Amino acid sequence: MNILKQIPKGIWALGIVSLFMDASSELIHSLLPIFMVSTLGASATSVGIIEGAAEATALITKIFSGTISDYFGKRKLLTVIGYGLAAITKPLFPLASNLSLVVTARFIDRIGKGIRGAPRDALMGEIAPKEIRGACFGLRQSMDTVGAFIGPILAMLFMVWFSGDIRLVLWIAVVPAFVAVAVLVFGVNEPTSNQQAKKIKTPIRWREIRNIGKPYWQLVTFAGVLTLARFSEAFLILKAQAIGLPVAMVPLVLVLMNVVYAAASYPAGKYSDGKNRYSVLLVGILFLIVADIILAMAGNIWILGLGVSLWGLHMGLTQGVFAALIIDTTPAELRGTAFGIFNFISGIAMLLASVIAGLLWDHYGSAATFCAGAIFAVFAFYMAVFRSGNQLGK
Repeated sequence: MNILKQIPKGIWALGIVSLFMDASSELIHSLLPIFMVSTLGASATSVGIIEGAAEATALITKIFSGTISDYFGKRKLLTVIGYGLAAITKPLFPLASNLSLVVTARFIDRIGKGIRGAPRDALMGEIAPKEIRGACFGLRQSMDTVGAFIGPILAMLFMVWFSGDIRLVLWIAVVPAFVAVAVLVFGVNEPTSNQQAKKIKTPIRWREIRNIGKPYWQLVTFAGVLTLARFSEAFLILKAQAIGLPVAMVPLVLVLMNVVYAAASYPAGKYSDGKNRYSVLLVGILFLIVADIILAMAGNIWILGLGVSLWGLHMGLTQGVFAALIIDTTPAELRGTAFGIFNFISGIAMLLASVIAGLLWDHYGSAATFCAGAIFAVFAFYMAVFRSGNQLGK
């Protein structure tokens, strides 16, 4: 409890922003894969390409927003622009009458996410005290994830209330998106000590990027391999539909995953402070391997629920810790750039992972998709074992 009291108000505000925006986004995303497949006739491969490319777009955009935030030293401005763009695009989803407009809305929304991500994380690194940095990132990740399960709950409730009218339900997502922007504008202040613009003379200096440090580049490589094992969550939704879960209840998959995700994120971040953070990642990867194996075999809702829960536990044990590791391994003046590069590599990996997942699903079935994920996770596990051993040996 004492640690929670030490967390700055700006971190809490950014957590609330994440909560509201994720509630908006996940309300939409919990219904979108089913809408694309059942209503618009898209294949699993198409869903993989669309979702992978959209997430890759978000992550690749972060390399530019992060570097620009380093150059100008204005983290909050770019964060507001990113969240604002995402909020403005939310009405496009219920207005869409064909797959093309859905895809357009999805991409614009992800560009907004890409613009805000790296500057927001770098801003958090400047607000968060070093001694509780993991706890701060874990808290924001937990609040983000609370929004991620509130969104699907709202989707289910309003699907029942509006008798399955998906377009009407999608309009509900507009409200929390604009609330998030308001909290960000009025509740977060740029640190007065942020003087990075004086340290970096050009937006991108490739020599500086190359010299960020070996530990950082090892982290980036490891994260890329792990991302290959963790394809789009749209395939969890499609798996639920495949085993016969009613469409109105399909968002339960994301609710369950994100409840576990939220519950694990803050304790994982707190525990990693002062510890070997890679040891926390090791445990998280083990849960992903087991989750993929269970999901490959799932034939009923109970087995599916177990696999989805373990998937969420993996996310909680890894995502906030990754952010803290980036801060740990990079100089303050290049943190925006470091987050951008990290997300660029993760974006390429996410695109490849989702396309591979879709192709395997269409040609060999859902079991092949999740088995492939388990194989990639095993490779990532061995990389984490090597890095963890190096840290413990220091």
